[in-house]
Amino acid sequence: MKKSEIQYKIQDVKAEYVRLQNDLEKLEYVQGNTTPLYKQLDEIEAELKALNNQLDELNKM
Repeated sequence: MKKSEIQYKIQDVKAEYVRLQNDLEKLEYVQGNTTPLYKQLDEIEAELKALNNQLDELNKM
C-alpha cells in the first residue's frame, strides 16, 4: 500500500470512529445496549494502530 493510500485509510477509519462514538453517546443516553459499539471501537483502534505502524515503516524507508 502506498503512503497516500494509508493516510487516506487512516482518515477514513478516524471518521468512522467518530461516528461510532456519537452513536455510543446516543445509546448511553437512552440506556441501550452499548456492547456491540464498544467492540467495534476496539476493532477500529486496532486497525488504526496497524495502519499507523505501516505508515511508520514506510517513513523509515
